[in-house]
Amino acid sequence: MKLHWSPRSPFVRKVMIVLHETGLVDEVDLSRNVVAVQMPTPEAVLADNPLGKIPALVTEDGRRLIDSRVICEYLDLRAGTGLYPVEASARVAHLNWQALADGMTDVLLIWRTELNRETGPWQAVVDGWRVKVRAAMARLEAEAPEMERMPFGIGHVALVAALGQMDFRWPDCGWRDHFPQLAALAARLAERPSVAATAVEDDQGSDSGALTRGQLSFRA
Repeated sequence: MKLHWSPRSPFVRKVMIVLHETGLVDEVDLSRNVVAVQMPTPEAVLADNPLGKIPALVTEDGRRLIDSRVICEYLDLRAGTGLYPVEASARVAHLNWQALADGMTDVLLIWRTELNRETGPWQAVVDGWRVKVRAAMARLEAEAPEMERMPFGIGHVALVAALGQMDFRWPDCGWRDHFPQLAALAARLAERPSVAATAVEDDQGSDSGALTRGQLSFRA
């Protein structure tokens, strides 16, 4: 298999965690790609994902899978790992956590891109994103005890990727000081081998927080 990959992408990290959990990581060749909305899309990525996004996975039989949610479920089904519970209530809980964490990650990524605009960010939009991220973190804090009780699954995978991106791109936001239950859960998840092996790496040597410092605070 071939995976269009970046060590900085939170959605690629989701896939990499699942690859480690399923034992399939050695069956995938990683193709390094730099993808951003303000940059031309690499032809290699566009050939396998018409939306020009990563991750994108090409299977041995040539099937092209796009979006981390599709890829992660495919890998779990293939390996029979059980990251997607069979029992309905647990499955819905994990899928809902994935949707919440993925949605927050989307906001964080597009927010940082907005800060790059030559004319400056659209303040009303930025203010709206700030409200949504705060609300998402509050919901995750409230549900952290339930996540703690649940066996490791796709909801935890998405949460790790979202919080990892927050640490990488928004390093001064101090979220751990305001969400102690979520911080404790994140610390325990960080000890898991699949999570430790996929820590975000800035292989481009940029100042990841230069644009975002002071932009996100959880103070009342």
